[in-house]
Amino acid sequence: MAEPTPPQQPAQSDQRRASWFQGLSARLLLLTVFLVGLANLFVLPPNLAAIEARWLYDRLRAAELASLVEETAPRGYVTERVRNRLLSSAGIVSVALQVRNERRLILQAPSLARAPYLLDMRQADPSWIDPFQILAEPEDRMVRVMAKPRFREAEFVEFVAPDAPLKRELLSQLKRLLAIGLLTSVTAGLVVYLSLNLLLVRPMRRITLSMERFRANPADPKANLPLSGRRDEIGRAETELGRMQADLRAALASRARLAALGEAVAKINHDLRNMLTGAQLASERLAQSGDPKVAQALPRLESALNRAIVLASNVLAFGRAEEPLPAKRMLPLRDAVEMAADDAGLIPTRVRLDNQIDPSLQALADPDQLHRILLNLLRNAREAIEAASGRDAQGLVTVSVSTDARSQRIRITDNGPGLPQRARENLFQPFAGSTRRGGAGLGLAIARELARGHGGDLTLFDSGPVGTTFDVTLPTGDAPAVTT
Repeated sequence: MAEPTPPQQPAQSDQRRASWFQGLSARLLLLTVFLVGLANLFVLPPNLAAIEARWLYDRLRAAELASLVEETAPRGYVTERVRNRLLSSAGIVSVALQVRNERRLILQAPSLARAPYLLDMRQADPSWIDPFQILAEPEDRMVRVMAKPRFREAEFVEFVAPDAPLKRELLSQLKRLLAIGLLTSVTAGLVVYLSLNLLLVRPMRRITLSMERFRANPADPKANLPLSGRRDEIGRAETELGRMQADLRAALASRARLAALGEAVAKINHDLRNMLTGAQLASERLAQSGDPKVAQALPRLESALNRAIVLASNVLAFGRAEEPLPAKRMLPLRDAVEMAADDAGLIPTRVRLDNQIDPSLQALADPDQLHRILLNLLRNAREAIEAASGRDAQGLVTVSVSTDARSQRIRITDNGPGLPQRARENLFQPFAGSTRRGGAGLGLAIARELARGHGGDLTLFDSGPVGTTFDVTLPTGDAPAVTT
């Protein structure tokens, strides 16, 4: 008997879950910082447009006030020195008014070497794109602004100003907004990170650690997760994990007991088969004695020995850990049925086989496992027919096939007495579904397991006084096997 392997240790909790940067906490922090930063970028263009509009409106009001000086000056004359000071204090180079379709140039600087670009604010403020266009210009230029007046009676006020101060203001505000956005992103990310880390990540880490310890050693008491008492999804996950661990421990303990019991039963069966084989040889010698009393009792003894040997063999076959995966290949289905019928003891003089399968029809199956399935069903049908008391008609077992796009259905029908209700309820349960005296009830359980291993199934279609019908379904393609 192999020594039990020592429990695995969770390799430093999977190397501390790889690293912090690969964990959920780091991803949560980075995601929060990214989303808040993205939100700040979305509000950046309208903020810069508002700053540009405010700067232009400040110059517009200053231009209007500067234009009033010329109208209030004696004889409407303003000296060059005063004009330059007015324009310089307003941050502009010229001011003009549009009054009754007449354009009046009030304050004017020397002629410009380059024509200014136009910003018309009479209908709407600057768009979100304007600040970036101004910042993208490599050279300083003059801007010509037209807007509705606030202090003057005119159709619009027009002024010309250098855009270098505006560009410096926009650049300064852009840096300030980016710094504020970065600060708010990091701050919000940390707040959200700490909150969610406390509410979600740390509880999930506790659950994960409990699962790792339980996987490494289910018997470790440290693998038990202490409940936090929360009533949300985390609390439910903790509760269900605790229940699952308790159920798995019980299942593992039961499996260990069954494994030990199965090993003991296998040893007992091995010795029992040897004893029964010796008894069978002794019965054969007794048959040669010529004693009439021995000859009369010998058939019952041989029948009992045969049933005991079959029972021991079936128990050993069923006690194997699992059936091997089927090695599927295409095979003639009619020939497979004929071979299984021969092994099952179907002969025309007692129970006849009616094989209705087309000789050209093939099935995708493991030859050995399909033979075992058909052998179990055909032998059960023969034994049920032969066990029927007071039977006059000849026994008949009919095998037919129907095929669709996805599966083949092999239908096996006998004209026996049918199954009793007790047998139908436990038909595919090991040691519970037999209807024969001395039977172990393993044949149908093994046959269904083999059919499901092919990706198909074995089902009882019908059973009554006129006979019983079983259906074996096999997939026509490479369908996945069904675990039982």
